[in-house]
Amino acid sequence: MTMKVKILYFASLREALGASGEELALPAGVDTVGALRAHLAARGEAWQAMAGGRNLRAAVNQRMAGLEAAIAAGDEVAFFPPVTGG
Repeated sequence: MTMKVKILYFASLREALGASGEELALPAGVDTVGALRAHLAARGEAWQAMAGGRNLRAAVNQRMAGLEAAIAAGDEVAFFPPVTGG
């Protein structure tokens, strides 16, 4: 059974990827925020913005989540860079 999630991209990440989000069917084993980031980064070029070394924040179903957070079918996963204001 394929697990589909909704992924949202915000701020400079959205600009770098040229998309505000997508619905994606995940391969087996991609069941955490960290595994999803690695899966997306493997797309190459602009997707390297998703690479693990960056200070990128994530939320699952509108709750802040770490790399170890589990994701399940139907979840909404949002990625966004830290934002400063003033």
